[in-house]
Amino acid sequence: MNLSTLLSAARTSRFKRWVLHHALNWSIPFNRPHGFRVAPLPAGGISVSIPNWRINHNHIRGIHACAMATASEMCSGLSVLEQLDPKKYRLIMRSLHMEYQYQAKQRAIATCTPTSQDIKEQVIEPLANADKVDYTSTVIVKDMSGNHLATGTVTWQVKEWSKVRTKV
Repeated sequence: MNLSTLLSAARTSRFKRWVLHHALNWSIPFNRPHGFRVAPLPAGGISVSIPNWRINHNHIRGIHACAMATASEMCSGLSVLEQLDPKKYRLIMRSLHMEYQYQAKQRAIATCTPTSQDIKEQVIEPLANADKVDYTSTVIVKDMSGNHLATGTVTWQVKEWSKVRTKV
């Protein structure tokens, strides 16, 4: 499966979004019970829908903070891998910082839109002179009413697979 091709095709095809959803559920089984739905945005970037299901609830029947954090991680990682070849670059999350502003009582959407220029300047060009690079992206989580629920800041370590010293 070529992730960037599948993400690109899923922008305009409902069938390809279905294929993407099932491919991600198969390859990331931890996220399967949450019911996240990934949708590539028309202008670039990724959105992840977080359903207001019981399994995603906290003790006061709102969407749990950890569900929003997990969706933010997924959203950020896919938006970076959309522009990098996963066969050439390894991505490992170094840090995840969440700031919560509002309680989630309805379906939420996490959105991350890094530009190709940012990836080129902050990842690809520095990797010509370094073994690894840190890239930080911001994820905005809003509910269906437009309330700003949370802001996630995810830092990824990006490295070429040829520079990885451990066996896969």
